[in-house]
Amino acid sequence: MDNIAEGFEREGNREFVNFLTMSKGSVGEVRSQLIRAFDRNYLDESTFLALKDEAANMSKMLSGFITYLKNSEHKGNKFNRNKENE
Repeated sequence: MDNIAEGFEREGNREFVNFLTMSKGSVGEVRSQLIRAFDRNYLDESTFLALKDEAANMSKMLSGFITYLKNSEHKGNKFNRNKENE
């Protein structure tokens, strides 16, 4: 969540996509940690499967958002020539 927030605040799609990609990598780390937790019997099978599915869904949503931003004509607020000086 923090990577997504930081990328968004940079106000440019290229940087936002970079941070979304880092977030997607973090989801992969969570999936790896879930496998270890399950293997060590910290999670029962139903909890493991539910969390694994939720992580896989989050990864798919991030991929879809990344694809959308890469194909978007809007490149972010930092490139908006009408933006007021701050």
